[in-house]
Amino acid sequence: MAATTAAPSVVRYAPEDHSLPKPWKGLVDDRTGYLYFWNPETNVTQYEKPTAAQPPKFPAVSLSSSVQVQQTDAYAPAKDDNKYTRATEHGPKIESASRFTEGGRSGPPYSNGAANGVGNSAYGPASARGPPRSSAPGNELSPEAYSRRHEITVSGGQVPPPLMSFEATGFPSELLREVLNAGFSAPTPIQAQSWPIAMQGRDIVAIAKTGSGKTLGYLIPGFLHLQRIRNDSRMGPTILVLSPTRELATQIQEEAVKFGRSSRISCTCLYGGAPKGPQLRDLERGADIVVATPGRLNDILEMRRISLRQISYLVLDEADRMLDMGFEPQIRKIVKEIPTKRQTLMYTATWPKGVRKIAADLLVNPAQVNIGNVDELVANKSITQHIEVVAPMEKQRRLEQILRSQEPGSKVIIFCSTKRMCDQLTRNLTRQFGAAAIHGDKSQPERDNVLNQFRSGRTPVLVATDVAARGLDVKDIRAVVNYDFPNGVEDYVHRIGRTGRAGATGQAFTFFGDQDSKHASDLIKILEGANQRVPPQIREMATRGGGGMNKFSRWGPPSGGRGRGGDSGYGGRGSFVSRDRSSNGWGRERERSRSPERFNRAPPPSSTGSPPRSFHETMMMKHR
Repeated sequence: MAATTAAPSVVRYAPEDHSLPKPWKGLVDDRTGYLYFWNPETNVTQYEKPTAAQPPKFPAVSLSSSVQVQQTDAYAPAKDDNKYTRATEHGPKIESASRFTEGGRSGPPYSNGAANGVGNSAYGPASARGPPRSSAPGNELSPEAYSRRHEITVSGGQVPPPLMSFEATGFPSELLREVLNAGFSAPTPIQAQSWPIAMQGRDIVAIAKTGSGKTLGYLIPGFLHLQRIRNDSRMGPTILVLSPTRELATQIQEEAVKFGRSSRISCTCLYGGAPKGPQLRDLERGADIVVATPGRLNDILEMRRISLRQISYLVLDEADRMLDMGFEPQIRKIVKEIPTKRQTLMYTATWPKGVRKIAADLLVNPAQVNIGNVDELVANKSITQHIEVVAPMEKQRRLEQILRSQEPGSKVIIFCSTKRMCDQLTRNLTRQFGAAAIHGDKSQPERDNVLNQFRSGRTPVLVATDVAARGLDVKDIRAVVNYDFPNGVEDYVHRIGRTGRAGATGQAFTFFGDQDSKHASDLIKILEGANQRVPPQIREMATRGGGGMNKFSRWGPPSGGRGRGGDSGYGGRGSFVSRDRSSNGWGRERERSRSPERFNRAPPPSSTGSPPRSFHETMMMKHR
């Protein structure tokens, strides 16, 4: 598909960094939020911070003649730019040829289609842009206009207006310094609206898509809460953050340590699948913040090695996912150990009945902050979605074509339905592309090693089951490939949401077959809602009736169908409550990854007269 003309990026100089070797300069693209570096003498850019003895790590590209640099007098996001901004007061305005719509992606200058050298129709060629757009200072927007632009709705009585700039927050100078050093210059919408409410001490329910900045949305008010309370951390933590998976928990801990360092805030992480000894020693030394998965925290509570009596700030992150995984009994047990006089913040990507009920039980007169429409499932419009009808035996070949079309070193996640397929694909791809697998059978050290290699770019291809579909936050993932279509469109949306995060754009490639036709109608709704192209074959599948058998229900599958609480392997509220399972945080996959010995024979022919399963379907059933 050809790229279409889109609005230019506005790029500004980053804060002066005296550690940068001359003549390098830092730049921030306020549309994508990326911080990168430009050498005006060689006219190349790169993500990696350069050092005097280190050559550029990423492929350097020239800024083409279509890139114009102009000095401006003040930071000013474009009027119609609703992306999250990271910039400073003075800097160049760059009209980048890297902006793509349906046919490609956007990003800093090095990610444009021409530089990538891709030959795939998913990426269009770079093209010259028109004159720079006019811009106006973001703080000239009224709070009402800001809320309309970012689709912010708030309920729950009188609430303060959003804080549209860091200057308006009144944060301590050391905390502002940490935020600015990270390249941010303006809050994301969820931060802008939830910060003033949280700083009033009110309970909050915040509903926003993944990758929208929710973590700092609750951490920074928590830091201010700690400075007011000043408890003795050796007597127990003051802040507790509950997270569904160990990966998300460790990411939250990293953010807490990174932004709380200057405030001397200590944080530890409790999760299953790792030895308890080091975690217990961290608790004995004292921690202001504890980030935990419910299962491991319950284990340590039963050992009486932690006290929650000082907790006055409780956060439930990815609350919908925790309920999906059957953690509600553990959560309620933990909350019984926490004083009722506390501030509770619940962050969730969806708003199903189960989450509403637990919110009503645990929160007191909360303010509810919605970003976007919470009553319908929508995909991130920054992601270009490509649905391809592919025969099972052609998947491997097409996957390799997609990987070859990516810029060398680009991070790609491939999702499979089974652990065995993960391992098989990884073996097939490792030699040529550098791949590693992550699923529930991997030990904790193996998982940590795989994620570290993927984050650093040493292993650019990650093959995963749905264990990585939510909560995994890795910067600059360029593409997601659904090798197998998931059990429903909600999981599809969360899978592709690993790319296009924090205002960046990305690509999603999905292989679709006859065995997936029951999802065709629901998938069409997702594609049309995100202004994406719907292949004629998918419409034909939906017309044949295959797409109406499992009509999408926002909060669950039809009665008797596979999905949450059913035999889908994602764990229902009653199917995943043992401490052994919950402590490891990988429960959504347990049911669907049963030992193959249980399926040592092919299924008998259908008594209903339906057509026999294909070879691929039979093998998938056999190895689940």
